[in-house]
Amino acid sequence: MVKALHTAPSVRSRIKGAPVKGRPGKGHPGKGRPGKGHPGKGRPGKGRTPVGKKGKAGRTRQPVKGASRKVVAPSSRPPRSAAWLNRVLILSGAAVVLAAAVQAYLVLERIPVQRISVTGDLEHTRAEAVQAMVQPALAGGFLNADLQRIRTELEALPWIYRVSVRRKWPNALEINVAEQLPIARWGTDGFLNHEGEVFRSSNSEQWQSLPILRGPEGAARSLVASYQRLADTLRPLGLAVQQLSVDERAQVNAQLSGGVELALGGDDFKERMQRLVTVYHSELAGRMAEVQRIDLRYASGIAVAFREPVQVAGSEL
Repeated sequence: MVKALHTAPSVRSRIKGAPVKGRPGKGHPGKGRPGKGHPGKGRPGKGRTPVGKKGKAGRTRQPVKGASRKVVAPSSRPPRSAAWLNRVLILSGAAVVLAAAVQAYLVLERIPVQRISVTGDLEHTRAEAVQAMVQPALAGGFLNADLQRIRTELEALPWIYRVSVRRKWPNALEINVAEQLPIARWGTDGFLNHEGEVFRSSNSEQWQSLPILRGPEGAARSLVASYQRLADTLRPLGLAVQQLSVDERAQVNAQLSGGVELALGGDDFKERMQRLVTVYHSELAGRMAEVQRIDLRYASGIAVAFREPVQVAGSEL
């Protein structure tokens, strides 16, 4: 029979034999794309069970591990010669920059200070004298000018309180001067500023109206504080302090305008001054010209001595 002479395609697909060269026909194995239901090197046909899925027998087919080519990524590391060249270029560039900086410094170092500006509210100090005085400190040039030396020497002058000095590119120097502001005279030839610092000057004619403060060595700062408290208390009464002194026993005495003597005692006399204000408003407001001395060194009350023996009610004689 004819059917017995031909092998069914499903049977031939299971025969392991050498594939026929050339393009396979439908249902025959070959090197090309396999046909339906036949194994080949291409994609599986409908009759082949996919890898990893269960076939008709219920068994799971595992994927066949075949040889695979390992792909090696090209190295991003530069060759040793290129890295060495980069280092040489970096060091060379740094050396060039450093040499340029040193050269610029040497050029600037030799530049002299060509302009000195002196600013500030100057009354007792001449700008020309300041400019002449700082010249020795500028001998080293613009960059080597000794600014600290300039400040120290200028602040040693009698009427200079504070000095600020700064460079101004490329060849100038700016000096700002704050002069002393005396608030009182210290002894016969000195002055006191607002911080109680003593400075001396022979140019004192215009400051003769300032009050005179006297005291032992080291008492200037505390005496200035006492003067300011006393002046603030008496100013609303129309009274002014002309002299204020402290002795070795720390007893403070004052002389007011009109020649009135005021004995304040030691320690803090704020409370005693408040008693004076109270008695002044009640008894002394219109009679200060008759008062010679006021003594506040009592635990309570005050003692008032008049130029003529007149007793004032509310006061102790």
